[in-house]
Amino acid sequence: MDLKLKGQRVVITGGSKGIGLAVAHSFAKEGATPILVSRTLAGLQSAAQEIKAHTGVDCEVLAIDMGARGSAKALTQQCGEIDILVNNAGAIPGGSVLDIDEDRWREAWELKVFGYINLVREVLPLMQAKKKGVIANIIGMAGAAPRNAYLCGSTANAALIAFTQAVGGASVSHGVRVFGVNPSPTRSERMQTMLQAQAQKKFEDPARWMELTQTMPFGRMAEPQELADLTTFCCSPLAGYLSGSVINVDGGQMYT
Repeated sequence: MDLKLKGQRVVITGGSKGIGLAVAHSFAKEGATPILVSRTLAGLQSAAQEIKAHTGVDCEVLAIDMGARGSAKALTQQCGEIDILVNNAGAIPGGSVLDIDEDRWREAWELKVFGYINLVREVLPLMQAKKKGVIANIIGMAGAAPRNAYLCGSTANAALIAFTQAVGGASVSHGVRVFGVNPSPTRSERMQTMLQAQAQKKFEDPARWMELTQTMPFGRMAEPQELADLTTFCCSPLAGYLSGSVINVDGGQMYT
């Protein structure tokens, strides 16, 4: 299927691994130009080489800490034309309100919450001026189904769901679509580390972390490419009436 994305310039934060890297692969396969953004240049260069080897597409890379003040403006000044923005950067620790102190809480929100908001603040006017563009926010199921054991992330994601719905409802009057995707636990190094910590608490054996995935829908975590392909399709003109929506991708777990 031709998603009509050839030649589109796509900024992907957190683009060097996990869902972000999978998203970059999906766009590259459609002939778009991924612009990968992450903190570490070496990781970005490795990701770009991987995408080139698999798709033949040359990526652009920007080493920027999206949790730092002024990073959103620096990104827009450096990367030029942006047709599509995929907000994906963010790593929020697990724990209850008593487990995470204020400094760690604020640090996590600077990247995930304010990182998304500030980049939208910079990119949205540029897209509105052209009367076209798409912004996809990769958020997380914990915002729709909050958990005390992941309270910092649940609260952050709930805020980003509301932000996406409100901005996406208004942006269409200027020709811009904004939507969100809520992944459930998705296979990654970070998710494995979190599950190992849970297995240590539950079984006193981090090596038993895979047992925690057996009760998930389909008996497994989501795959990064599943989230990536959905995101790429929704950014395409084939999903041109989609805005203000946040799509839950949890295998139906929320309704059981």
